[in-house]
Amino acid sequence: MLPCKIWTNRLPAEGQLLHWLLLLLPLLSATGAFISRLFYKPQQRIPEIIPTKYILDDASGFGRVFDGIGAISSGGAASRLLVNYPERQRSEILDYLFKPNFGASLQILKVEVGGDGLTADGTEPSHMHYSDEENYFRGYEWWLMKEAKKRNPNIKLVGLPWSFPGWLGPGKSNPFENVTMTALYVVSWILGAKKHHKLDIDYIGIWNERGPENKYIKTLRTMLNQKGLERVKIIANDQFWQPLSAFMQFDRVLLDAIDVIGVHYPGARTENDSLKTNKKLWSSEDCSIFNNDEGSGCWPRILNQNYVKGQMTATIAWNLVASYYPRIPSERDGMLTAKEPWSGHYVVETPIWISAHTTQFAQPGWKYLKTVGLLKEGGSYVALTDGLGNLTIIVETMSHRVSKCIKPELPYYFLSGQHIVFSLQGKFKGLTTLQVWFSKVGKGNRNYAFEKQKPLKVIEGIVTLQLGIDELYTLTTLTTGQKGSHPTPPESRPFPSTFEDNFDVGNPYFSGAPHFADQTGVFEYFTNDLVEGDHTFTFRQMLNQRPITWAEDADQTISIIGDYNWKDLKITCDVYMETPNTGGIFVAARVNKGGSSIRHAQGIFFWVFADGSFSVTSDLAGVSTIERGISNFTAEQWYTLTLIVSETSVYGMLNATVLWKAPLNSFPEKGWVAIGTRSFEFGQFDNFHIQI
Repeated sequence: MLPCKIWTNRLPAEGQLLHWLLLLLPLLSATGAFISRLFYKPQQRIPEIIPTKYILDDASGFGRVFDGIGAISSGGAASRLLVNYPERQRSEILDYLFKPNFGASLQILKVEVGGDGLTADGTEPSHMHYSDEENYFRGYEWWLMKEAKKRNPNIKLVGLPWSFPGWLGPGKSNPFENVTMTALYVVSWILGAKKHHKLDIDYIGIWNERGPENKYIKTLRTMLNQKGLERVKIIANDQFWQPLSAFMQFDRVLLDAIDVIGVHYPGARTENDSLKTNKKLWSSEDCSIFNNDEGSGCWPRILNQNYVKGQMTATIAWNLVASYYPRIPSERDGMLTAKEPWSGHYVVETPIWISAHTTQFAQPGWKYLKTVGLLKEGGSYVALTDGLGNLTIIVETMSHRVSKCIKPELPYYFLSGQHIVFSLQGKFKGLTTLQVWFSKVGKGNRNYAFEKQKPLKVIEGIVTLQLGIDELYTLTTLTTGQKGSHPTPPESRPFPSTFEDNFDVGNPYFSGAPHFADQTGVFEYFTNDLVEGDHTFTFRQMLNQRPITWAEDADQTISIIGDYNWKDLKITCDVYMETPNTGGIFVAARVNKGGSSIRHAQGIFFWVFADGSFSVTSDLAGVSTIERGISNFTAEQWYTLTLIVSETSVYGMLNATVLWKAPLNSFPEKGWVAIGTRSFEFGQFDNFHIQI
């Protein structure tokens, strides 16, 4: 009855007749010949779909110079867990990110200039915690830049501060109280990269997502020149097109100081004032998507349309790798997921192969053709050349459904399948063959990522393509593309049920201990030079002053570790409080918030204080007190804290003495383990142990 239903919907009267004829069909003709004779109409020829023609020509010159595709290691420890991977898997991950003609083959690496403050997912240490000390081996960004350079010597390195150490503006929230001092601080980071790691920083930014500070920008340019760093270019202002672009129209010194106008999440749009500056325009932070099968459509759309619509010659994704604990904000936001260093498991995600469509077939210095644009039925195309006869065309047809970025809001648009023709003219008219690489984006299409197709014949300069929805094509003269691969990574496993660290590392390669993720404050390996015995090497909270923060650091310092799903466990840790009278130190379980939400974290917090008291709170802020009492704890002595969480209750011990016991109904059901201090104060930890 389905044909009858369709017919009735279209022609009600005739449909009624057809309904009765179908009922009489067995009586009239077993073959249906009666109906055939009655309703037969000569077959009509379906009109041929005329393809839309797009011209690719270099005769009128070229567009802007392509500067590259990149990703960002920043936002406070987004790459934190990567450094703790076994060397084999760690090297494989780095290959997928940086190795040319293998995976993402990234051309730009942007890193955070650590400033001791919380920046979205945790903190990264400054090279100068204090004005009278310098250390260019803290953190892991130095290591990451070297590994990127090892794989791709031509990769461009970009640095950008997110936060600043507190001494640059004591008691202030502005690092530009003394622009000369701050410029010297940033320049020292660039000089340290060269002196200690043989790294040349190519670009330096101002302050992530803050308004333009024109005086500082000009001072920084002067300082760079005075230190022989004329080659280092300035990106500003890593936020919006305005008001910086307008300022540059009327301030020649500012205009000359800035090499790149960098904007975050521009929505593939630029502004006339920015174009009038004749400066390079970059989307210096973009994308920020979950890297699952449905979340990867934003990336190919903006890689093309940032240039087509906005004349932006570089796009940099936040972030490089999702290598931080699950349940921290922006989980799985990265080119690749690597969140289990204890197992070695990682997942090569779709954005790796989306990037390859551009990065493996166009290098910085190539030029866009002027004849690029939007497709008639939705989508876009770009074409680039090296000027030596090579041509790369990238075509995307991302639908609205799959291509929403984190911001700005994407207005609805319609997109359909389409038949297109590229007419190659100028120097490209004589091409006879193009290599073809194809991806299909969307749920269930992981197996169609960066697949090589049969070469496409070019007939008298004509290339034809039948495009579906959510597809990505690269057509290129280059034959060097490769979908690289490594052996299947180890299986996923939860965090070990038994974990211990005595921090006995005299000369650590990384300043942070494995798996600890600092959320406020900075925790580092520490050597007590005047102490012999069990506590020569410890783990120390290094800040005694609140940094000039980018996010909302807690008033307490805290570093988390473990599995968010942990419930019942035993924690033991030796602690040493360095601040007499007002100091405080804690161990905690079931900590349920991290990253930018850390101020509001709840959990089971067992505190001891320098005044000889203790307390148990259900929040990091220490407002919701469950127990309190006398512990006889004093500063500048070592003690052992024990926190035991069972099915029905929780209790805490100082050395061998039980101080308190409480029911579980006042605490969260699960969360991480943590250590920390009452305020920005020095505190040491040793012989840390977790037993589930």
